[in-house]
Amino acid sequence: MTFIPAIDPDIEYPDSDGKPMADNTEQYEWIVKIKENIEILFADSPLVFIAGDLLWYPVQDKKITGPVAPDVMVVFGRPKGRRGSYKQWEEDNIAPQVVFEILSPSNSLEEMERKLLFYQRYGVEEYYLYDPDTNNLKGWLRQEEILSSIPQINRWVSPRLKIQFELTETELEIYSLDGQKFLTFIELSQKAEQASSQLEQERLKAEQASLQLEQECLKAERLAEYIRSLGIDPDTL
Repeated sequence: MTFIPAIDPDIEYPDSDGKPMADNTEQYEWIVKIKENIEILFADSPLVFIAGDLLWYPVQDKKITGPVAPDVMVVFGRPKGRRGSYKQWEEDNIAPQVVFEILSPSNSLEEMERKLLFYQRYGVEEYYLYDPDTNNLKGWLRQEEILSSIPQINRWVSPRLKIQFELTETELEIYSLDGQKFLTFIELSQKAEQASSQLEQERLKAEQASLQLEQECLKAERLAEYIRSLGIDPDTL
């Protein structure tokens, strides 16, 4: 049976639920790290929308439980751009296919169970839940209309994102399929500086080589002039 929401034109859809994006620095850093690295991964894909802590309204229904603001959500088939919230009926009715949640001490079991049910009901294909305090990662994949637990999450590759999750003894590491590790802003900045420094070194080496070649050519020309001054054609030598 198809679910038909009770549409009310007077319903308000606020862009904020009044809750902070994160409860602590570690949770915030993980949200930003995952969101921004996925942004980098799909920078050249105009129809992949990625957001962090954005309210998602799946239907126009005042009876809806929620809405929910996934810590990170990825929507394939929708253009990049600014949004105050994600109103699904204004987005070709495309639900976020992938969502991430980063646990914090304030998240209750009841809250996380409610989110899982929400994601299952409204079409999420992949759901990942990471607890940085315990270094525990859980994942769910939609199978036959149900979000089923992924039994072996370590080294799991996301079908949609094509990224691999690796659990070390201390923390979660995420890699793109070309081996690029998800990095923090500081690590990305350091990597960019190293690349810039390496390019500068290569440029200086090229300049030095060019200068050395120019000096050798000048020496050769001076030698040729000296030989000519002796009445000898250097080309016959």
